[in-house]
Amino acid sequence: MREKPDSVKLIIQIPCLNEEATLAETLADLPRQIEGIDIIETLVIDDGSDDATSDVARTVGADHVVREPVNQGLARAFSAGLDYALKHGADIIVNTDADNQYRGSCVTALVAPILKGEADIVVGNRNPHRLRHFSFTKRMLQAFGSWIVRGLSGTTVPDVTSGFRAFSREAALRMNVISDFTYTLETLIQAGTKQLSVTHVDVEVNPDTRPSRLFDGVASYLYKSVATIGRIYALYNPLRVFTLIGIALFLGGAGIGARFIYDYMTVGGEGHIQSLIAAAVLLLAGFQTVLIGLVADLIGSSRRLLEDALLRIRRLELGEPD
Repeated sequence: MREKPDSVKLIIQIPCLNEEATLAETLADLPRQIEGIDIIETLVIDDGSDDATSDVARTVGADHVVREPVNQGLARAFSAGLDYALKHGADIIVNTDADNQYRGSCVTALVAPILKGEADIVVGNRNPHRLRHFSFTKRMLQAFGSWIVRGLSGTTVPDVTSGFRAFSREAALRMNVISDFTYTLETLIQAGTKQLSVTHVDVEVNPDTRPSRLFDGVASYLYKSVATIGRIYALYNPLRVFTLIGIALFLGGAGIGARFIYDYMTVGGEGHIQSLIAAAVLLLAGFQTVLIGLVADLIGSSRRLLEDALLRIRRLELGEPD
């Protein structure tokens, strides 16, 4: 573990894509002094913008500006920000949006649990059911999605899609985001798997300035979110996922097979051969799916070893004790 630093450094990172219109207001709203924090710096990650986002960031006084030559997506920009902040000595990293959605004054509440040693990750709860710019459908989907992710991650976060969150240095070191869509869901599932302490605090939001650029509509949001949740959970809990699927297939085959046997014993099996074929296919598919889960679990063990090795490499690169 890293020894407690003599001074605590906070880096507030802002992933951006064509945010020249709102970035200056976002940076101006961020706090420059917080009790318990000795150094506060801002980091702008320009994810291949084709406007003057980087120029605006430098003009208004961002401490660090990282510009990617091409757009790589929000999740990759977030990961690039974490790596940069760690290399520049951040003890706490706060992520916020460039459209000034979240009130900068809430950064103080966001980092408080980490300063007190009560949490590794803190998520800002917007209370989505109260947001006027959220449609009824979006509120219901957000509530259902949050319930699903809470169950999968073992956390109690009520607003899992909130991008306003704080990470301790240890939590940031352990994050390995592989999704191209968004980091919000994946980091929570990872945190639960890696037994990091996660909490949440209520935060205030500013009036909506523009629609989200992550998706084109509710259908796109639902598809991408479900795909991300399924992929990440299967990655970290493959045996459970494939076993459940295998059992469902096996039970389906067993049920059809039992019906065939009943019909064969009572009225004869003539005309029901398709049921026997379907039962055999489902039973075989169920058995093979469970075997796939076992293989995936073995691969997952290797992945966990690789993540441990990556963590040690990161510590060595940063000159920290293992």
